[in-house]
Order: sequence, then C-alpha cells, then structure tokens
Amino acid sequence: MLDDLTTAASSPTEWPTAYPQGYAVVDVETTGLARDDRIISAAVYRLDARGEVEDHWYTMINPERDPGPVWIHGLTSDVLEGAPLFQEIAAEFATRLEGRVLVAHNAVFDWQMIAREYARARSEAPVKQRLCTIALSKELKLPLPNHKLESLAAHFGVVQRRAHHALDDARVLAEAFRPSLRAAAAGGVRLPLHECRPLTEWTDGPRTGQQAGSGGYRTAGWRPSRKRPACPYPNPGRYAPGGRLKQGMRVAFSGDTSIERDLLEDRATEAGLHVAGSLSRLTSLLVTNDPDSGTSKVVKARQYGTPVVDEAAFGQLLGNVEPASEG
Repeated sequence: MLDDLTTAASSPTEWPTAYPQGYAVVDVETTGLARDDRIISAAVYRLDARGEVEDHWYTMINPERDPGPVWIHGLTSDVLEGAPLFQEIAAEFATRLEGRVLVAHNAVFDWQMIAREYARARSEAPVKQRLCTIALSKELKLPLPNHKLESLAAHFGVVQRRAHHALDDARVLAEAFRPSLRAAAAGGVRLPLHECRPLTEWTDGPRTGQQAGSGGYRTAGWRPSRKRPACPYPNPGRYAPGGRLKQGMRVAFSGDTSIERDLLEDRATEAGLHVAGSLSRLTSLLVTNDPDSGTSKVVKARQYGTPVVDEAAFGQLLGNVEPASEG
C-alpha cells in the first residue's frame, strides 16, 4: 500500500489551488504538559507549498525552572543554564513561522505551548492556521496501529534517530508530512486546517506551596472562574458521526485535553454549543482523548450509545458548526 500511495502522490499534476503556500513543521520539548510548563527546545523545518524543505532551525531555551522529565528529553538544568530565554529567541522564532501554516503532531499542544510563551513575552506568534498530522492521517485513512509519531514515520519509511529531540522529531515529521501532503493533493483531500488564536488574557502570579520553584519563577494566572451563560438554542439531538455539529448540541468533556479545558469550552460556547458538566441520555457528543478509560462519562457514553470523538476531531468540527434551526 505504501508503494501505491507514494507513487500516486509523488507528483500530482494539478496541485489544489486552495492549499497553503508554505508550512512550518514544528516540534517543541517542554518541562511538562500543564499550562504553566515551559518550552525548553524548539525546532522548525520550513517547507514550500509542495512540502520540500527550504531550511531548518533549532534552539534550546532556558525555562527559568526545573527542566522536568530529563529522562525523556535529555536536557538537564546544567545544559539549559546557558541557553537563551524565550523572549531572546521570540523574534527569530516568529520569522520561521510567519506566513506559514504551523504543522505539528498533535498540533493543538505545540500551538498552545508556543502561544503561552509569546503571551508571557507580551507578544503574539504570527500564526493564522495550524495543521495536525494526526488529523491528516485520519483524513487519509492511513492504516496506522496508533497515532504516535513513530508509527507515522514507520508507515512512510522515515527513520528516527533521536526520539524526543526537537530537531530530529521535526525532521521526521517533515519527511512524513511531505508524502502525506502529496497523497492529500492527489486524492483531492481537504486539509484539516484549524484557526490559531493567540492568548491575550495572560497575567503573572507567584507560585505557591509545592509548586514553588527556585530562582523566583513565576507562573501564569488564568482567567477567573465564571458561570457560563445558558445556551440559547434547543438541543437538536445527538451528533451523527461523519456529519456536522449543530448549535444547541450538548457536549461533554472527559479526561485531559491538550488545549486548556476552559478555552476549549469557551470555543464550544462561542460556536453555540451547550457545554455539559455531566453526561446523560440527552448528551449529543462526548469529547475525550482516552475512549478506553473507565471514567464515569466514558462508561455512561457506552451505556447510552453517545457518540465519542477525540480532541483533534472536535477541533475540526468546531470550524463548521451548523446554525440552529429557525422558528
């Protein structure tokens, strides 16, 4: 199948005019997965409209805190001590991103980490759209055993040399994205592009208790908690897999999400959906990145036959929500 896919996608005679003119394939390594974690290294491969590499760039970044899981990324405090601060590389990073679609594996995570760093630096990343290679592999219906980067790489015969090193992960992704992009072009597949929204509500606040770190590190305070307004639209019923969301649908979330939960819920509310805190027979859709977990919402979704999608798929659905019926 790989040979057939590669042959068919090697050089499409007619390139879709709606496709972007350039891409920035990005990978970031971080101190962790929480909203107050920091980027410790970043890499960007710039690609042209057809996925050919133009150049690449890599930097380590001093996170001004403990580097987190060193056993994963290999970057110790000693190594990072002499690295530049994010605000010192922000301009160069921005030139690598400007005017391009940000491409990443689980792109919502990389985008949120980047957006937070720019917010801390009182700036914004010049990114309008992102493309998740997990979502693209689903659109192409690639026969992958899972959605890990190594599985995507193996499918296209790309050899990983240093897993969890930002530069090599970005290289691997760029090499796997090129045939994916060409397969999409050859098949007339609409790319799963998603809007990137800069963070604008970031404020600094001191760490307290067990979160306190050395060196006076200060973390982020988020928006104050608030009660969401009632959804003005009636519930049109369950989401039909493969179809569109419709305003008024009740959406519940379960488990960890890459994007901040409150921001994800805000986006759902802004789209006219009803964000439900619990799952019932009236729930239209459950969003979870771990459908095999035993959480009460997942269990109830199975019992009620409630449709389930992951975060990446939900992000795509949010871009095309059907208006509520009039009358």
